[in-house]
Amino acid sequence: MSTIVENLETGNSYGKRLHVKGASEIVKNCCSHYLDDAGTVKEMTDEIKSHLDNIITGYAKQALRTIVLAYKDVMPGECGPEHDEPKDADVKDLEKTGLTMICIFGIMDIVRPEVPDAVAQIHRAGVTVRMVTGDNIVTARAIAINCNILKPEEIDDTRCCMEGPEFYDKMGGLVVRNKKEEVGNFRVFKELMPYMKVMARSRPEDKYLMVTGLRQMGCTVAVTGDGTNDAPALKKADVGFAMGKTGTDTCKDAADILITDDNFKSIVKACMWGRNVYDNIKRFLQFQLTVNVGACIITFIGAIVGKASPLQPIQLLWVNLIMDSLASLALATELPKESLLLREPQNRDDYIVSRKMIKHILGQSFWQCAVLFTFLFAGEYLIPESDPKYEWPEKPGFVYPGRAADFQGNELYTKKMQEELGPSRHLTFIFTAFVFMQIFNMITARKIHDELNIMEGIHKNMIFVVIWFVIIGGQIIITQFGGLVFVCAEDGLDGVQWGMAIGVGFTSIIINFILKFIPDGCCPLIG
Repeated sequence: MSTIVENLETGNSYGKRLHVKGASEIVKNCCSHYLDDAGTVKEMTDEIKSHLDNIITGYAKQALRTIVLAYKDVMPGECGPEHDEPKDADVKDLEKTGLTMICIFGIMDIVRPEVPDAVAQIHRAGVTVRMVTGDNIVTARAIAINCNILKPEEIDDTRCCMEGPEFYDKMGGLVVRNKKEEVGNFRVFKELMPYMKVMARSRPEDKYLMVTGLRQMGCTVAVTGDGTNDAPALKKADVGFAMGKTGTDTCKDAADILITDDNFKSIVKACMWGRNVYDNIKRFLQFQLTVNVGACIITFIGAIVGKASPLQPIQLLWVNLIMDSLASLALATELPKESLLLREPQNRDDYIVSRKMIKHILGQSFWQCAVLFTFLFAGEYLIPESDPKYEWPEKPGFVYPGRAADFQGNELYTKKMQEELGPSRHLTFIFTAFVFMQIFNMITARKIHDELNIMEGIHKNMIFVVIWFVIIGGQIIITQFGGLVFVCAEDGLDGVQWGMAIGVGFTSIIINFILKFIPDGCCPLIG
């Protein structure tokens, strides 16, 4: 940074003075003189330059950013109008030579105590952290070691630490192929990236080239920044994080997420929340698709074989309410856990419905269909009946222990019993058992990575618990008091039938446990 001001010293022969502040090794090379301790201007000798280099290196090793202050007296007419309207980003000739060094000072951005642990935590999550900075390479190395980005044994590895211009030249710059921006020497880029962790003295084009190359490799790239020069890389990245406090407006406009406290630990939280949201979507999909597949099969086959759907339209509306609104609210409110950062990142090419999910969707759906079809076509043998008016009429050679009406169209039921008793108690049991299968399957859908303990953390999500009991309460009201509105038996179900329906629903948890031990590879993946 430089600026020209009026020289207010009395008796001077100069009209203006140029003040310069900048990177130590760059501004130092533009200085021909320096001020000694007494304030006397002396010529810059090779011995002094070597001494200054040692000071700069010593500061840098302490993770200090070294900055040089210098000035130059400008003769009248030497400073033209072009300085007010620069045509390019180059340093003007006026600033390249003849400067007088005032001092070298070091500044430090204190590393917050939580940052090293946060970097280690995100490393365990399978995320590679790379530091791209404008500092010189010695300072960058020291800061990277303090932040756990670089290991001490990697400090002298030229593949791990590199300056931006050198990196840009080695990678062959940025080229356009087939209307896409690509790295010029992509083979070298792929070989270097597993090792590179620090880029020093970086320019905007260096950072943009790195982001472009990483995306070309198929990586998911997140970029943080606070300056205007970071805007191109932030926009190019999959996710751009801008500093909410210190970030410029241009930087914030280019980013996707604002970090309000400018803390790296917040990026770790964002990673954890992102994985949690993704898992919540998968939880809901696994539950919803299970209900869809089961309901479609039961309704379709039941209507074909039995000449009527075992699940009535109004009942399916209640199932749809469970499946869409209530379940989405319950399963989408799971809070993130630290364990989310202990697994590898999701591949960008992975299907959101994974093989593991398909295993549980098909397994649960087929089990529900098998159980409900058994009760549907053999209900008179399996469903106990305590109310005499619902007893099944005896047939010659066989005595029924008292059962619900025959779904397949018994003449006595369809004509006489239908008129006297209203909707079938048999189908009311089927409807209730089906809903309780979904109620218990909602619990199993909380764990989509074959965790054995499906109840872990359930008490921390009170929204889920409340909705779960609301659904149970709603089903009890519909079954016992729904009557003709929900096409349920007038008297609902008796105690034994309720116990049996809940027991049938609980089998969803047992099947879920069994499915955990079935290899995922045996399931097809439809994409």
